[in-house]
Amino acid sequence: MKDKSKKEPIDFSGLRPAASYMDDVRSLLSAMDQVQGSTDAFLKQSLAQLNADKKDAETPAAGEPQETETDAGAAQAEPAAEPAPEEDVQTLLARLDSLVGLERVKASVRSLINLVKVRELRKQSGLPTPPLSLHLVFMGNPGTGKTTVARLIAGLYRAVGVLSKGQLVEVDRSGLVAGYVGQTAIKTSEAIQSALGGVLFIDEAYALTSGNGQNDFGREAVETILKAMEDHRDDFVVIVAGYEDLMEQFISSNPGLESRFNRYFVFEDYNGEQLNAIFLSMCEKNGYVPDDACREYAAALFEQMYAQRGRNFGNARDVRNLFENAVAAQSDRLAALEAPTVEQLQAFIKADLERAEEMQAGL
Repeated sequence: MKDKSKKEPIDFSGLRPAASYMDDVRSLLSAMDQVQGSTDAFLKQSLAQLNADKKDAETPAAGEPQETETDAGAAQAEPAAEPAPEEDVQTLLARLDSLVGLERVKASVRSLINLVKVRELRKQSGLPTPPLSLHLVFMGNPGTGKTTVARLIAGLYRAVGVLSKGQLVEVDRSGLVAGYVGQTAIKTSEAIQSALGGVLFIDEAYALTSGNGQNDFGREAVETILKAMEDHRDDFVVIVAGYEDLMEQFISSNPGLESRFNRYFVFEDYNGEQLNAIFLSMCEKNGYVPDDACREYAAALFEQMYAQRGRNFGNARDVRNLFENAVAAQSDRLAALEAPTVEQLQAFIKADLERAEEMQAGL
């Protein structure tokens, strides 16, 4: 019987040297790194494919309706840059002159462009150039052409050499402000980045400073924009727009805004004659021919619309809505005809406009 009190010696003869085990560990770690790298690459590729599929799904196919600048209240998830057409100064000024009304604004734009052109000539000649702020404040009611003029100014700035691209990026508060701490600066910076070389157009800009709650981040967006205006002052322009009284409050809310925005353009409401001219131009552009009775009724209607306008007067937007309702009214009228002629398909009559007026009033 063995004596269990005596311990038998351990046999180490079958063990490998310690260095051999370290080589195994290194091999295992290397294999794990390769697996992790393959996993990361797969996840990255899958995420890229998902984003591509999502983008394809969100992009309207040819012929599908897309949002336009006249879509009142349209949500703006991301700012979209609109490339400026390669047009010269005279062509752009001719387009400006073709707009209905806005005589004071047209004169102000011409004066501004003359100032910029001479300043550029002085710079090229090695002469001193006094400081000049190209940032603008547009004040006026909706539908008075502020976005259209902003787009033309972006192109003019490019044409005279003060901007490298001349695109217009249109945003409002929803395109700049996020709902969480630290996110607004990121969102605003993305909008700024897409506007570099062109114009960032902020509609209803007063909404950025109108909130008083602790969770309102509009002022953070303002500070981010002011910093970008300084950092990129040679190739970045900001145009802020909104109601006249509210824009004055907005500019005075921050000393940085007051120092950078010192040029104001006032967009007056269109009068009855100008509203009628806009309506007739829409008819001509879209192939509709109002008869004499319709023209007479339209002229009186727009005079009344202007005389009775209130705070929410939509100017050209109201005209567009009336025109679209007239198209619907004419379609209802022609639907009863078996084979309307080309002349009938083009004709607007007084009854069409009367029905459009009722539709506009919700009747």
